[in-house]
Amino acid sequence: MLKRILLSCSALLVCTPMAMSAADVRAQAVPKLTVDQIVERNVSARGGLEAWHAVNSLSMSGKMEAGGTTNSELPFVTEMQRPRKTRIELQVEGKTAVQVFDGVHGWKLRPFLGRNTVEPFSPEELRSAASQAELDGPLVDYAAKGNHLELETVEPVEGREAYKLKLTDNSGTVKHVWVDAESFLEVKVSDAPRRMDGKLHPVETYYRDYRTSQGLVMPYVFETVVEGVKQTHKIKIENVVVNPRLESARFAKPE
Repeated sequence: MLKRILLSCSALLVCTPMAMSAADVRAQAVPKLTVDQIVERNVSARGGLEAWHAVNSLSMSGKMEAGGTTNSELPFVTEMQRPRKTRIELQVEGKTAVQVFDGVHGWKLRPFLGRNTVEPFSPEELRSAASQAELDGPLVDYAAKGNHLELETVEPVEGREAYKLKLTDNSGTVKHVWVDAESFLEVKVSDAPRRMDGKLHPVETYYRDYRTSQGLVMPYVFETVVEGVKQTHKIKIENVVVNPRLESARFAKPE
């Protein structure tokens, strides 16, 4: 009888870990934190709430992969201003393409395609611009912005454990944000799906090469991956200016 009991106990010890899900095992390996604790540590790792509250405008310049067979990199400048304004200029074949979002409406100018008149954003482009217009990202003051956060699980991102947060904004749009369990910096964000071949393909962007610019900690490399597409898309930041003087006209409808 004793032998039978010992064998049963031995089997239980062997089987119990196998019965646990991989997510449960990973969750035990990192600190058990609430959503607010994760966000607090994330904001602190990025420079702190006071530093981000002091930012009214931001300018970033660098190179964007053009894709295709040439693998060329195109110079770009992104300018952001509170509340929720964005202007992107991209140099393509010696011509300047422009995208502007004023917080409500969006326009684009694409002379490299022979389109020399201003076009409005499509509904999909407008939703995407609105979801990315927050100068300090979706986690800073998330509740005040009308965002709702839930901690879904812990899972690896590029070999490191990360908290997977489900973010629902005030329009009902859902995305996910992965926060590294050690550095507490964002390492991946899900983006709006892209329609290709008549189907919607999930999109995820990886955040890498964090650096400090005037007290703010920001990623300098973004790599976007579209499910089912072999080629990825990289953006490399070369220069960041905090609180540049930007005229309101920069975010008006292009002429």
